[in-house]
Amino acid sequence: MSEHTTIRRTRDAGPDDFAGIHTWVFDLDNTLYPRRTDLFSQIDKRMTDYVAELLGLPREEAKAVQKDFYRQYGTTLRGLMEVHRIDPDAFLSYVHNIDYSWLTPDPALGDEIAALPGRKFIFTNGDRGHAERTARQLGIFEHFEDIFDIVAAGLVPKPAAETYDKFMGLHRIDTAHAAMFEDLARNLEVPKTLGMRTVLIVPENFETTLGDAWEHEGREGEHIDFVTDDLTAFLQRLRGT
Repeated sequence: MSEHTTIRRTRDAGPDDFAGIHTWVFDLDNTLYPRRTDLFSQIDKRMTDYVAELLGLPREEAKAVQKDFYRQYGTTLRGLMEVHRIDPDAFLSYVHNIDYSWLTPDPALGDEIAALPGRKFIFTNGDRGHAERTARQLGIFEHFEDIFDIVAAGLVPKPAAETYDKFMGLHRIDTAHAAMFEDLARNLEVPKTLGMRTVLIVPENFETTLGDAWEHEGREGEHIDFVTDDLTAFLQRLRGT
């Protein structure tokens, strides 16, 4: 457990709230770029197409199966592996064959990440290739020490505790002095029990109309220290700017 006391939950934060933090862990999709960018919708569509072809289902039925797997297993991939024994490499290659030009480079975000003291990581349920292409398109790739992807996790996605343990052990993370940024509240439960600062990234203006309804569950949980709909502005406040 953390040596730190509970942090007040607010959209705003200041330097004192993150004093002593020297490891910064960021989810990728809908975290390092805003959900309104809608890049992930391309992946989502291709996952539905994959399920439809694999199971011979109409597209709407395939989408329902895909979403059930996502919620139950953490990723559609994990559900397909458990139930249908698919080849994960083929799946990852197919669903990440998308157009990254939808993303606009974000030098302001890059500046804020670069200014954070200590180590920075991307920790994603996607694969490394997708994370690299996304980070490069955003212009922030060079600011990260490493990417911990679904393959490094042994294909066991967040929010499984064993996946966090694997990440923390591999990179020797001192969780009492680390912070994690995520767009899914359930993926911050384990980091909080490990003593990390937790920051939930929500859609702009806190809209709940984007994404599936269940993805917004848990926002009011005690495991969420801070909530923001603007990652760049949040990081600026940590520097007192």
